[in-house]
Amino acid sequence: MDRKEFLKKGLMGTGIFAASTALGNVIKNDIDELRELEILGFNHIPYTNSKIMANTVLHKANTRGHANHGWLNSHHSFSFASYYNPERMHFGVLRVLNDDTVAPGMGFGAHPHDNMEIISIPLEGDLEHKDSMGNTAVIRHGDVQVMSAGTGIRHSEYNRNKDNQVKFLQIWVFPNKRDVKPRYDQITLDLADRHNKFQQILSPNPDDEGVWIHQDAWFHLGKLDEGVALDYSIKKAGNGLYAFVLEGDITIDGQTLNRRDGFGVWDTDKVSVKANSDAEVLLMEVPMNM
Repeated sequence: MDRKEFLKKGLMGTGIFAASTALGNVIKNDIDELRELEILGFNHIPYTNSKIMANTVLHKANTRGHANHGWLNSHHSFSFASYYNPERMHFGVLRVLNDDTVAPGMGFGAHPHDNMEIISIPLEGDLEHKDSMGNTAVIRHGDVQVMSAGTGIRHSEYNRNKDNQVKFLQIWVFPNKRDVKPRYDQITLDLADRHNKFQQILSPNPDDEGVWIHQDAWFHLGKLDEGVALDYSIKKAGNGLYAFVLEGDITIDGQTLNRRDGFGVWDTDKVSVKANSDAEVLLMEVPMNM
């Protein structure tokens, strides 16, 4: 069996592949693999595909890493799998931001994770989830799913439909506690609550709005009409904000952004967001250091 066939069998069937180098003696591959970090913090390393300013970094959509495996078409905002950019290893504790499209009936077979907070945000279609904790669920647009991998879990993700693709964001955040008991949660949000305002979808507090993770991070989604301007205030000193434009065109603190652009800001207590067209944006506030 050649490498391509081996990977396909492992990813689409019952085989194992590594999602974390911390797992040790597991099979590695070029689809879902992380490189170890040399430092944690923001990497100020010159690179032609990013524009780094005094306290901001711009990642244009067409400079992201890209891998098309046929059944999986994935764009990587940060180094992931076969895409390696020493500048784009992470933004603070935000380690992975993958923009994935999965073909009908296809998906990731059962595979392990540990010591990572994993957030999935469906954008289109139906994504079926199964895990070693006994959870079976389908997540759709309007849902948010979170897993605290902790001491270790196995899960699979499949496109439930045979005739439509599924699109979703998968986001990995380093936790502030290691080896916690694994947990799973998902919620369905009211889409009206993000119209011309920022709807909180994630926080560190189990009693707060949205899902929660083991990290001092807050995520918000906003769907803004053209011309609407809003401010976002940083919730914890020392945190930074990474914005990802899902649709449309916006301006953040004077920087114009377009569909699927990413923009990080740190050393600030507030950012200004203006919609230059009807637009949708994901705001991810995260600690800049572990």
